[in-house]
Amino acid sequence: MNILLFGKNGQVGWELQRSLAPLGNLIALDVHSTDYCGDFSNPQGVAETIRCVRPDVIVNAAAHTAVDKAESEIDYALLLNAISVEALAKAADEIGAWVVHYSTDYVFPGTGETAWLETDETAPLNVYGETKLAGEKALQVNCSKHLIFRTSWVYAVNGNNFAKTMLRLAQEHQMLSVINDQFGAPTGAELLADCTAHAIRIALNKPEVAGLYHLVASGTTTWYEYASLVFEEARKFGIELAVTHVNGVPTSTYATPARRPINSRLNTDKFQNKFGLVLPNWEIGVKRMLTEIFTLTTI
Repeated sequence: MNILLFGKNGQVGWELQRSLAPLGNLIALDVHSTDYCGDFSNPQGVAETIRCVRPDVIVNAAAHTAVDKAESEIDYALLLNAISVEALAKAADEIGAWVVHYSTDYVFPGTGETAWLETDETAPLNVYGETKLAGEKALQVNCSKHLIFRTSWVYAVNGNNFAKTMLRLAQEHQMLSVINDQFGAPTGAELLADCTAHAIRIALNKPEVAGLYHLVASGTTTWYEYASLVFEEARKFGIELAVTHVNGVPTSTYATPARRPINSRLNTDKFQNKFGLVLPNWEIGVKRMLTEIFTLTTI
């Protein structure tokens, strides 16, 4: 099996390089690749790559993910998140390839307290959400053999993440204020990558599983509770922190160009039932990530 991966060096893309390797011959690209075009600001180039490589499966982990910057880069966000996805979808359909694509809870309005279902009505709050929704629709219309995984609160050991930021701030300040009215499930890039590899194997044998799925770790937390767990684990590991008091504050405390959803809960029953997988509690992955940070890197 030939697999083509776009966005190889992003949080999810890095883990996909590991999880997809045992499935077959993997060609992994990013914006800087020279053998083939992996630059999503060039939709024609992306389509030509697909026609040249002729993969059995395309996994798209490339996207414009800078939520606040997207508000002032509407055309660029649309190009990366929708226009190039449409070009990819059409080229994939021409050669009969499967496409795995990642989307976001930001397609929803973020209201209420119930976990969103795949069938719930979408209503994005910001440009990022609007462009990701447009990308979903472009793929659904143009390529029937697709798996779309909506996820949220993604983190990885590589690169910057919320936990690393909180640890740095906790070493510099005695008091911190962290948002406590946004609800979701921190989801590890390695979990997404492993689930993707499992799902691909099943889809190749059962094409009827094609469709849209929610894919996040189980359980629910807030950024405040997430930060509190990070500090607790750091102290257990013997890391000295200056912080002595953490305040839980509302979203309105921090003004941002892009509006954020309050409710990022996603119902994953469909994914777990269709693919026969169990999604672990968010704390398991976060604690594993923290152990890696504490033992392998300098904070």
